[in-house]
Amino acid sequence: MVEETRLSVKDFILPLFLLDGKNQQIEVNSMPGIYRFSTDLLLKEIETCMNLGIRAFDIFPAYPESKKDKTATESFNPDTFYLKAIESVKKYFPEACVMTDVAMDPYSSDGHDGLVLDGKILNDETLEILGKMAIAQAQAGADILGPSDMMDGRVGYIRTVLDEHGYKDVSIMSYTAKYASAFYNPFRDALDSAPKAGDKKTYQMDPANAKEALIEAELDYQEGADFLMVKPALAYLDIIKLLKDNHTLPIAAYNVSGEYAMIKASAANGWLDGERAMLESLLSIKRAGASVILSYFAKEFAYLQQQSQ
Repeated sequence: MVEETRLSVKDFILPLFLLDGKNQQIEVNSMPGIYRFSTDLLLKEIETCMNLGIRAFDIFPAYPESKKDKTATESFNPDTFYLKAIESVKKYFPEACVMTDVAMDPYSSDGHDGLVLDGKILNDETLEILGKMAIAQAQAGADILGPSDMMDGRVGYIRTVLDEHGYKDVSIMSYTAKYASAFYNPFRDALDSAPKAGDKKTYQMDPANAKEALIEAELDYQEGADFLMVKPALAYLDIIKLLKDNHTLPIAAYNVSGEYAMIKASAANGWLDGERAMLESLLSIKRAGASVILSYFAKEFAYLQQQSQ
């Protein structure tokens, strides 16, 4: 009765990894219990999760190098497997909330979130590509777009093109404060999307900066974002609280792959009680002010909730 913070399965968005093909289920080596699915098995996984009470899913595609090029043209190919999978999810589970990823890196031969020329990221030229990607995803049935690229001005650009094409009801969850973090490596293993050269420090945020997050949040708010996201979550609980205290938009937090992997590895070695560490970590994210939590633990948490009822 006196608990100030309570976790609910309704708080979560479950990230899922998608592969081309059929009957494919491949575990991510650095993320025990997390798999890359072909569309047929992805639909079965979503059905299982829906029965556990999870209603929202963020789907990320893993593309082979043969489908990648410098301008990410596969991202807005209407016949590409990612867009077809979104259509299938919405066809079979219209009540599911589908979130998508808007960034070049899964489709880029350079492995960066933006267009690369002579070793530099071209911010403004990237926006046109992101706009095409956003429209293609909205046409496929996406409910929430997640621009994870960190290009300046992309939220306003995407909001404008969505509205111009009649997708006024498609929401934008902006990766507002996405830090240049060491905790992303297992995710890049899952999608084979690491940069071919250089790093992402020129467009992701400096881990030393907090006030910059307020600037980014205000810009995203003015440009039309519907949610403000902090990524990663556990090393940036202060940033979650900072945005919560200064904005009225819902605050989301991404409990990223490295945070998941640390707990799983420690539990496998008997160094931590994995279940308790998971629950304490998720509770801290909610307590800091996140209304929405993207977490690979969502399914495991939902199982525990169901068993306790």
